[in-house]
This record gives sequence, structure tokens and C-alpha cells, in this order.
Amino acid sequence: MDQTTEAGFFTRGFGPRPREGAPAVVLVHGLGLSGRYFVPLARRLAARGTAVLVPDLPGNVRSRAAAARAPDVDQLADALAHLHRRFSLAPTVLVANSVGCQVVAAFAAREPRMVSKLVLVGPALDPGASGWRQAGRLLRDAPREPLRMLALAVSDYLVTGPLRCAASFRHALRDSAESFEANLARIRVPTLVVRGAGDPIASRSWCRRVARLAGDGRTAEIPGAAHAAHYSAPDALVTLIQKFVADDPEGPA
Repeated sequence: MDQTTEAGFFTRGFGPRPREGAPAVVLVHGLGLSGRYFVPLARRLAARGTAVLVPDLPGNVRSRAAAARAPDVDQLADALAHLHRRFSLAPTVLVANSVGCQVVAAFAAREPRMVSKLVLVGPALDPGASGWRQAGRLLRDAPREPLRMLALAVSDYLVTGPLRCAASFRHALRDSAESFEANLARIRVPTLVVRGAGDPIASRSWCRRVARLAGDGRTAEIPGAAHAAHYSAPDALVTLIQKFVADDPEGPA
């Protein structure tokens, strides 16, 4: 694993180093977290020869000092664009979880030529739920995740800081109410929406709506997983991603 701050914030690299004009996969974490919970997925993708970048977005964990206060969704999308330009990447596959899906939706809507495909894992937040309801869903998800995942998340939240996490949550709620669905409707690249079958945060009906809003969307479900399906079932997700990227007609639909 390589580590760099070349883009102005902390980024992990797995597999071959990204080359100018070459494709890569970028993994985008959720609210208040770091890229650490994407490491199992990143290692499996890299083992197949894929260049993988896993940033801690500005304001979060190892990139906390890269922002004076919690950035909003649009500012985080700008950070992804900066990362893309810094490494001179070809159009990338972006894999995001939870509120990270709002970030990549904003990025893909504004920078369509930088994106080849999107994989949205447990997209949040849906506009129909209040902040209290969203928080309740997060609490219901906790006992469904592996203990190591919970320990990692708590550690990340503490490093990012409760005030920044709260500010980021407000930013995400505002984006959910005002921009998320509009950004999804502007996406024209193939989009795979994945949920763990036990995910109480991203419901099956909401995931289907996300797929319909995207220009070329499809859905898949991973049995035995919850909201962080990429962590608890990385092998299953790698299989879905490989079929999706190859546009296998027998892949998810």
C-alpha cells in the first residue's frame, strides 16, 4: 500500500501506481469516516491488477487538517475533481458508500468526462427521511455490522470530531433535500446501486429509485450484509463490480 498527500489530502494507493491517462478505481467513504473501511475491497481489486485510490476526504480523519471546517458535499466533490486532475487519470470507476454516494453524484453530474462508471453502495441520505429518522436508522444498523467495522467507525468518528460529524450531517441533509436527486438525474454513465439485504439505512425501494433516476442504472443486493456491504462482503462486491465494469449481460440487472 502506498500513501500520499499529493492531492492536498491523505490518499492510500493499492495495486499499480496510477499512470497518466490510465483507468483507475476511486473508493469514496461516508460521513465522518476514513478510507480504512474500504481497505478489504481495495486489496481485492488491486490483486486483480487494478490501480485503486482511497482518499480520506478533506476534513476527515487523516485529512482533518486539510479543511478548516467540515466541507459541504459540493466542496468534497471539488476535492475529488482535484484528485483526478492531480493524478491525470482517465475516466474512473467511482465506488462510494452511504453519504459518499451524494459526493460522487455531485462529482459525476458536474464532471461527466472524469467518470466512466459509478457503484453506489447503500446510498444515503434519502430525501424523504428527517434527520432524526436517519439517525435512528444508523443506530439500527450498528448491531448488524461486524464488530471490527464498528470499532473502526467509532475510532474514525472520534478523530474527525463530533462537531465536524454533526456539521457534515447537516450538510448531507441539505444536499439530500435540495440536490441529490437532481444530481442523480444528470448522471449519464452506467450506475450500479448495491445494498446489503439487511441495510436499514438504504431501503430496497430507495435504491431502486436511485437506479431509475440515474441515466443507466441497475440494482444488486448482497445477502447477509448490511449498510457497509463493501466491508462485510468484499468478495461478493468485487464480483459484482467486475461483471458491471465488463458489462457482462449476465451481471446484475
